[in-house]
Amino acid sequence: MKNKIPVIPYVNLANQWETEQQELLPVITDVMSKGHYVGGEQVTEFESTAANRFGVSDCVALNCGTDALVCALIGLGIGRGDEVITPPNSFIASTAAIVHIGAVPIFADVLEDQSIDPDLVEAAITEKTKAIMPVHLTGRMAKMVPLKEIAKKYNLAMVEDAAQSIGSTYNGELSGTIGDVGCFSAHPLKNLNACGDAGFILTNNTKIADRVRSLRNHGLVNRDIVEQFGYVSRMDTLQAAILSYRIRSLDKVIEKRRQNAAIYQKILNREFIYFPAQNPEYFDTFHTFVIQVNRRDELKSYLKSCGVQTAIHYPIPIHLQPASKSLGNGPGDFPITEKQCKRILTLPVNQSLSPAQVTHVANKVNEFFEN
Repeated sequence: MKNKIPVIPYVNLANQWETEQQELLPVITDVMSKGHYVGGEQVTEFESTAANRFGVSDCVALNCGTDALVCALIGLGIGRGDEVITPPNSFIASTAAIVHIGAVPIFADVLEDQSIDPDLVEAAITEKTKAIMPVHLTGRMAKMVPLKEIAKKYNLAMVEDAAQSIGSTYNGELSGTIGDVGCFSAHPLKNLNACGDAGFILTNNTKIADRVRSLRNHGLVNRDIVEQFGYVSRMDTLQAAILSYRIRSLDKVIEKRRQNAAIYQKILNREFIYFPAQNPEYFDTFHTFVIQVNRRDELKSYLKSCGVQTAIHYPIPIHLQPASKSLGNGPGDFPITEKQCKRILTLPVNQSLSPAQVTHVANKVNEFFEN
């Protein structure tokens, strides 16, 4: 019988639970035994912990990262007909949040490292532009210094889609704390992850934070009075308790992912494989480790045959999705994004991997091209 090839997993949530179970199970039991599953002290505790951890005045816990974007835009007064500039290579949620509030997404193409091009952002500004929404894709932050200067020059709001970049910095400033609002996802696949959907915003604008707190809970002032029509976007108590526990280990998670990424950076053959250089101004947290290569699909198949799980984030750009037909864009409009979508491949970088496993993946990638 042929020996089964051991799988190197793209993500390993079961391993995370195994390492945490002894300490995390009592946290879960405490919530369940009290029978208070919506709101309460655990949510307040997480908000306070996150605000202190990232040095802002306010954290507002929400149901998911998408709701964080929606509520942030509404909190900034963005509405119907307003234009928001954003990249077309993100997860669909970035653009969907803009569409859901009746605003208009205006795409700006990206740089070689997949981050939005500040020059193209400035070129896309019109009298209808009200905000810029950079996306810190893969854990690598967008070029926030020029973007912030552009926002100031044209009096535009800045919403950071920081769903993939918790703990990342650019010129020493933390992801999600540079713009007016930072929007985060705590989906199970994120570096700071819940055991279900969860998200939150960070801001130093208490007025925005207060409005988002109202929006997340039907716009209720109290049980009987509604000051605005809101939503149901409350982070449940169990997820808040889990996140309060896991945020204590965030630095260790980030450090392990950075160690794994460093192995890739050292071994991968740059003659065939592109990935962004780690310039001093960046501190990347590697939600994903994305390479750009020719023959991407062949490489993906080869790695699968070697027991290596990979992913593609994202094979179809937002402006070419069926849902985006009404936005008026088409093939060729954002050539760098479209080229990258055919070349990007995400290698496993999760914190459960051993150095030997990461080295094995890197060697297999090199082997594919060199042989």
